[in-house]
Parts: sequence; C-alpha cells; structure tokens
Amino acid sequence: QVQLVESGGGLVQAGGSLRLSCAASKTIIRFNTMGWYRQSPGKQRELVAAITNDGSTNYADSVKGRFTISRDNAKNTVYLQMNSLKPEDTAVYYCNRNSIVTGISSWGQGTQVTVSS
Repeated sequence: QVQLVESGGGLVQAGGSLRLSCAASKTIIRFNTMGWYRQSPGKQRELVAAITNDGSTNYADSVKGRFTISRDNAKNTVYLQMNSLKPEDTAVYYCNRNSIVTGISSWGQGTQVTVSS
C-alpha cells in the first residue's frame, strides 16, 4: 500500500507564498501521474495541478501563473509552489497519485491552507 503524506500547509496572508510537499512511501512517482487537488467547505474536490510521468503539467485556470507543480523522483516527492495566494485559495489540499500501469489511485490525508485577507 502506497502512502502519500502531505506537508507545508498553514496560515498565510494574501499575496504570500507556501510550498506543499507530498512524500510517497515507495518509489512510485515516476510511474504515476501526480496531482494536487483541493476542497473547500461545501464545494467539490477540484484539480489544481498535475504532472505526468514524462513531466508534462497542467493547471486549473484559477491558479495558472501563480502555482507550479514539480517533482523530485530521487526523493519520491512532489511539490506545489503557491505564490500570490488569494483568500479563495483557502482549502484542504490533497495529493493524489494515479498509476499509469494499473490505474490504481490513492490519496494523502490532506493539508490545510488558509489565506487571510
């Protein structure tokens, strides 16, 4: 069972930055599409950013130009650099992996990001 552990969330003022990390328990990220999702109260979970095994990335329109997803295969870790944060970015952020081989998907426990105005 692969475990994903997120860290780096917290409270930040609008305009500030945070970097989220997602550490995988096994050497799997190179065989998975890795994604960051977020969910705020009363809303559905939404994709924020994703990175494929070949390094291609895609972003939600709401975060383009402000967020950057990256990965370090040697450390089995995926990052989400979040700049110019806005109050509407407040949510629980979840890491997800989706195997390109088996189609198995799993989630981390989430990390809270709160942006104050």
